[in-house]
Amino acid sequence: MSSGRVSRHARIRMIAAVATVCALSAAPLAPQAVAADIPPHSETYRPQFHFTPEKNWMNDPNGLVYDKGEYHLFYQYNPNGNSWGDMSWGHAVSKDLVHWKELPLALSHDDEEMVFSGSAVVDRDNTTGFGTKKDPAMVAIYTSYAKDTGIQAQSLAYSTDRGRTWTKYQGNPVLDLGSREFRDPKVQWYAPTKSWLMTVSLSTERKVRFYSSKNLKDWELQSEFGPAGATGGVWECPDLFPLAVDGDENNIKWVLVVNINPGGIAGGSAAQYFVGDFDGRKFTAEDKGTYTPPTGTVVQDFENADFGTWTTTGTAFGDGPAAGAVAGQGTVDGFDGKGLANSFHSGDGTTGTLTSTEFTVDSSYLNFKVGGGRHPHEPGTVMEQGPPPAGTVLADFEGGGYGDWTTTGDAFGSAPATGTLGNQQEVSGFLGDGLVNSYLNGDTTTGTLTSPEFTVDKKHINFLIGGGNHPTGYANPTAMELVVDGEVVRSATGKDGEALDWASWDVGDLAGKQAQIRIVDDNTGGWGHLNVDHIMLSDTKAQPVSQETSVNLIVDGQVVRSATGANSETLDWVSFDLRPYAGKKAKIQIVDMNNAGWGHILADRFTEADTAAKSVVQRADWADYGKDYYAAVSWENAPNGKRYMVGWMNNWDYSGTVPTSPWRGAQSVPREMSLRTVDGRIRLINKPVDGLESLRQPHAVSVSGVTVKDTSKPLIGPAAKGRALDIQATFSLEDADRFGLKVRTGANGEETVIGYDATTQELYVDRTRSGAVDFNSTFPGVQTAPLKAENGKIKLRILVDWSSVEVFGGSGEAVITDQIFPDPASQGVQVFAENGTVKLDKAVVWHLDCAHD
Repeated sequence: MSSGRVSRHARIRMIAAVATVCALSAAPLAPQAVAADIPPHSETYRPQFHFTPEKNWMNDPNGLVYDKGEYHLFYQYNPNGNSWGDMSWGHAVSKDLVHWKELPLALSHDDEEMVFSGSAVVDRDNTTGFGTKKDPAMVAIYTSYAKDTGIQAQSLAYSTDRGRTWTKYQGNPVLDLGSREFRDPKVQWYAPTKSWLMTVSLSTERKVRFYSSKNLKDWELQSEFGPAGATGGVWECPDLFPLAVDGDENNIKWVLVVNINPGGIAGGSAAQYFVGDFDGRKFTAEDKGTYTPPTGTVVQDFENADFGTWTTTGTAFGDGPAAGAVAGQGTVDGFDGKGLANSFHSGDGTTGTLTSTEFTVDSSYLNFKVGGGRHPHEPGTVMEQGPPPAGTVLADFEGGGYGDWTTTGDAFGSAPATGTLGNQQEVSGFLGDGLVNSYLNGDTTTGTLTSPEFTVDKKHINFLIGGGNHPTGYANPTAMELVVDGEVVRSATGKDGEALDWASWDVGDLAGKQAQIRIVDDNTGGWGHLNVDHIMLSDTKAQPVSQETSVNLIVDGQVVRSATGANSETLDWVSFDLRPYAGKKAKIQIVDMNNAGWGHILADRFTEADTAAKSVVQRADWADYGKDYYAAVSWENAPNGKRYMVGWMNNWDYSGTVPTSPWRGAQSVPREMSLRTVDGRIRLINKPVDGLESLRQPHAVSVSGVTVKDTSKPLIGPAAKGRALDIQATFSLEDADRFGLKVRTGANGEETVIGYDATTQELYVDRTRSGAVDFNSTFPGVQTAPLKAENGKIKLRILVDWSSVEVFGGSGEAVITDQIFPDPASQGVQVFAENGTVKLDKAVVWHLDCAHD
């Protein structure tokens, strides 16, 4: 349960429930147009073989336990809306981990608590006294979030009717440290000591604690683990389980899963794991040794008293390298030697750049260390905010009133704001003394602010905008809209930041039209507000101003590589691939253009090398390398000693804005887990549950022995097309740099690329053109996972659903799970090769039936 969401209550329109029906072919629907008469499971992006609730918000899987022929899936659920809030436990059951039946709400929030994540067990020996030995109780161990204090403590509830109805224990909580960051208990029976074992997280300390109990009520601390591995975010939803290595029951290792948010391998939230030993009290991770970065030629190590030939602008970097932290800064570590570049001089409010002399690119990689704020470079930005372009100001919100603009609701008040409002982070970037700021009385207020009509008589409408990222067209927007003839023809939203920046609409095609500006705040959750200022008509497009804290490689005047910090004062390795720029002139520029929180950058030890350095995050082990696999936990008590795991198929970076309705949130396919020695290391192996094969339609489409060179072409023609597919493919490496399959291809260049990069030995998924990607700036992109060919071959298993792909590479050691939101008509499958030839040994495509009852 992500602590960052505990203050985000939601007020969402309810959508009428109707009979559950599977859709074999559904008419395309706009995300915002889902109506009450559309059968569930036929909506545009509704998964066909992944579990989703019929309606409302879902996140972490909880309470995974097998009992009396049923796999139970409880999950974080908002019974009252389609955004995070009122956390409770939803409930579904399955006999095969494929076909799920949604049941009524299990554990409900109430006036005193929300029911955060946890686990469930069957108390066979009746250690709690909640049932009998003949009829044992199912017991849920959950984190109780106290609404009045924010304290997170561990509590119990029990059921004596197979999880259908529940009673909260009168003695709750059973484990309370008085902490606001103590959550997500995973409990199991530990037979050697005949006691219960709880694995639970101290989230902000990046620690996992182990407790023991004889009765689930009285708990004794055994040990703690961490910090270790990736620590760039909070640790949540831990899990601990034993597995045989390479199928050898005499060689048992324990796996500790620690979900992290943010700081995951693909950005945002992800599932990390450690392999080691557990003796009943203490978990000891395998020693992976110390990391030695690649050797090379040091370009700049900041060990001198000044910056040498590097030049500065502004004041952020001072007169020379820092010897660690500067005045007012927390402890800085992870840099090499005595000095580093540090832009915290005089605090986060200063800005500036530090730029190298020009050099010729003659090595493969540029390795360096980076820390500080997480504010990525965005293309198209300028370094300084000059005066606004010439034009006609429609509204500058000066003078203490809204003039002839009209308001509804209570978010905008009776007059513009004069800056930051109560309990709001600092607002910056507006012009003059006034701006529109709908944070009035917090995020819970809503309303609209509408201009009088005006004539569009210039090429652009420029404006300053900040605040929440909730676009028009999705549920509960925070957006500025251009309305012509009653229709919204342009819209813009914030980026979940209080700083305003320039945005622009090209309105050349609307010349002579009458139009209105409408500013909408229909959101009561996190970042449920908008900041707007200085709306103007101009023939010149306003350029957004950089707010980055980044290290950039500049070639031919363009930023071609960029890295940012992780909101941490600890520096870590980053690597730029220089190979595409061999022989070109380049510069390194360290940029701090941010004066808000974490508005600084740290950098050190720029080194030219033949191989890439790896960060702590890259060196950590990940159950999944995609953007959308989080809160992964496993079922207890599964038959035949099997270990099945499932994760929430979403990412906290954008989970509240994915374009689905009337539900938001899906679970991954359950996966059978094992341990295998791969390239000398023990790795966690993922395999989709066997039951998925029962959904395969009987007539598979297959192709074999196809050689592909420098092209992309349809795979086997129309028969391979589809929105719900199971694909198995084997390639033989030849000389292609990259190759693989493209799925969900269609009009306007839509495609989700699933490939292998032979030059980096990485599996990748590119969803930059996968359909709707504009609802959050972190959504489009490329995810990669290390994968070595086996006997010169690359094997892929790809599960394609209406709004996701899950890619299993090799034997399942490299997995990438990504949501996608393509047009329903985009159903093509293609095979491709880039810069050379590859042989497709064999591909088999099965269409999958819907799994919903």
